[in-house]
Amino acid sequence: MYKRIAISEIGSIVSGATPKTSDATNYGGDIPWLTPADLSGYTNKYIERGARNISKKGYDSCSTQIMPAGSILFSSRAPIGYVAIAANPICTNQGFKSIVPNKNIDSEFLYYQLKFLKNQIADLGRGTTFKEISGKTLGSVEIVLPDLKEQKRIVNKIEELFSELDSAVETLKKTKEQLAVYRQSVLKEAFESITETSILVNLAERIFDGPFGSNLKSIDYINEGIRVVRLENLKEGWFDDSKQSFVSNEKYETIKKHTVYPSDLIMSTFISDSIKVCQMPEYIKFAVNKADCIGIRLKEDVVEKKYVLYYLLSRKAYVDLEHQIHGATRPRVNTTQIKQLEIPICSKKEQKKIVSQIEAKFTICENIEKTVNDALSQADAMRQSILKKAFEGGL
Repeated sequence: MYKRIAISEIGSIVSGATPKTSDATNYGGDIPWLTPADLSGYTNKYIERGARNISKKGYDSCSTQIMPAGSILFSSRAPIGYVAIAANPICTNQGFKSIVPNKNIDSEFLYYQLKFLKNQIADLGRGTTFKEISGKTLGSVEIVLPDLKEQKRIVNKIEELFSELDSAVETLKKTKEQLAVYRQSVLKEAFESITETSILVNLAERIFDGPFGSNLKSIDYINEGIRVVRLENLKEGWFDDSKQSFVSNEKYETIKKHTVYPSDLIMSTFISDSIKVCQMPEYIKFAVNKADCIGIRLKEDVVEKKYVLYYLLSRKAYVDLEHQIHGATRPRVNTTQIKQLEIPICSKKEQKKIVSQIEAKFTICENIEKTVNDALSQADAMRQSILKKAFEGGL
């Protein structure tokens, strides 16, 4: 087993700071400055700079410190546990407790060990609004410390194994991309031979958006009550119930004309490169349709709901709406444009047959995708397993 030593014994722990944001001259200089947000979703080992640099004036105005290349940048709050290595001299805001390592430890060895220990370190956080770790707490965390030659050997082995995993993950991600392409080819084939069309408004009992402005504000949301369907619930073909919003019965009475019911289609007016549309789930008996969520209540005697849903998910539907998208920062369409969207139409018997064919092929896709997602989750677990073995002498 390797000897254990406190982090405070292998380097200096450095806190950051933020120049006054109200003074624009504190920013835009040539001094790299990092915040935890710069590491959100960041996967590279080394980092050169964040979204903003600070000026010499900004640097002199606060207690942040420039650290040398090779320093380990560890976020100490919001959240605890982002980690990267400085590729060049850099400073940070107060959301970091960084480590300037001494000559006894390799930066990459410490980087991987902190990635392994991040959950353990996060559990040491204190605070009511959000958890944070102090420099003293981080300094008291014990790490393993073999000699430098062994550290470098371990890093090389970790990266060799991670490289194999990265290759497998890349293959899995390409498989998911190919499944998305295949789904679109299924939809294209399903609708391309249908020559008759009808505009959507002729197939619907009602097409409506949700309450805007003062009719429904953020202060109206409560912990339980009448459900509200919001943009974050709408995905491509499925309803994401991981985020739930509610309003009181009293508030609902003032906006109930925006009610959606099970199996109504709900579509986002915001369109980037695809249409987000799904069916209201059966287990939600009714809900309020939020602004920018379009409710589509179809005429059941005329059209199959899933038939229209699948067409809206097709590339053809997107292309037909694409030239009508407006808004630079939030590209969107309006209810008038959606009402005029042309839908290929055939007999209900043929619609049911098309839906059945689409779903048979999509079921195969879903089974493959589940296998891929399980494998991706296992890859993440495997990384932790590799790190565990590395720092327990198992590599």
